[in-house]
Amino acid sequence: MKQKLGILSLGCPRNLVDAESLASRLNSKGYSIVDDMAEAEVALVNTCAFIEEAKRESIDAILDLVELKKKGKLKKIIVYGCLAQRYKDLNRELPEVDAFVGALGLSNEPRKFALTPKHYAYLKICEGCVNNCSYCIIPKIKGGLRSLDEESIIRQVKCFNRERISELNIIGQDITGFGLDLSDKSGLAGILKKIIRNAPDIGWIRLLYLNPERINGELLRIISSHEQVCKYIDLPIQHINNRILKLMNRRITKEEIISLIEKIRKVIPGVCLRTSLIVGFPSETDKEFKELLDFVKQASFDRLGVFIYSREEGTCAYSFKGQISQKVKQDRFNAVMALQQRIAVVVNAKLLNKQLRVLIEEKQDDSYIGRSQFDAPEVDGLVYVNSRRRLKIGEFVKVRITDTLEYDLVGEVIE
Repeated sequence: MKQKLGILSLGCPRNLVDAESLASRLNSKGYSIVDDMAEAEVALVNTCAFIEEAKRESIDAILDLVELKKKGKLKKIIVYGCLAQRYKDLNRELPEVDAFVGALGLSNEPRKFALTPKHYAYLKICEGCVNNCSYCIIPKIKGGLRSLDEESIIRQVKCFNRERISELNIIGQDITGFGLDLSDKSGLAGILKKIIRNAPDIGWIRLLYLNPERINGELLRIISSHEQVCKYIDLPIQHINNRILKLMNRRITKEEIISLIEKIRKVIPGVCLRTSLIVGFPSETDKEFKELLDFVKQASFDRLGVFIYSREEGTCAYSFKGQISQKVKQDRFNAVMALQQRIAVVVNAKLLNKQLRVLIEEKQDDSYIGRSQFDAPEVDGLVYVNSRRRLKIGEFVKVRITDTLEYDLVGEVIE
């Protein structure tokens, strides 16, 4: 009888890809993968250790599984991923865990086991990072940049194309770094053109996490000229003050960021711009924070996420002078989010009575929930869709927007 195995993946979509790869391998070795951890005999937890909040979530999840094991509902607990890679002495702190395994490498095999809804998928084209931002622990956990070879990428794309998935999300710590470690220097633009050629039956191709330092005109023209590629740029700038950017080891200036944003909006009309920011970085002054607020107001990003600076041992910024109190960091976080909430209302209001192509994600009572090309899975807004006919999950429909909410939209299918 097959041993039942449950997999819990925490953190970002990159971890989800690792979990799918591991599930495929274990399934091929005779394990039965179950959706409900309560039915499992063995539990695998793929952990995240990027910031304090992620570490806490990982530890809490492990402790919940320890309780199940104490009650006899689990036989084994295996912890792997970033937390296990970063902290080698966890076995002393958590003796109930049967094994700790470090981070997994890149997978060159097509997905055989899906932990995402079957109509979309993630394809991780690189692992590790070359940027060495002073606040980030990722290079210590994941190591330097490693790009997946072209043959493996295209093989996976062809597999997704045969499945006719609705959306393919291209991911990595920083996909603009793709190929820097390979002999072929065509980079992200080069591999994207090849992905597009081999994905005629995939509805959307979405690029996630584009470092502003390496976005070039060729990449923007490809995004603009191919309808299949989502007009969605996820551009984590982290800050706008030049002193803070330098301390962060972000090799770009305020002036270059502003110029890049103007270029993106010129080359890709109607583009959705998403960014992420860090508030409360060591020594950030009130004046520098106000500069960031003023910039957010001026730039009017369509989507925006904010992280409170997390002081992580092993990073350069850990020893920086001028560490900021949690209260000040929280106040600054609240101020940015309140501003972005007002901006989001204005951004969404412009879509009233417009028509959008919407990907249907799930049914909810008498209506449906979907996403536009301007919304990435899990992190952005939704479109609540009314329809007189029955819709299929994974189907694309044309929707007229009839109402707008703070972050979400409401619409009806155009028959």
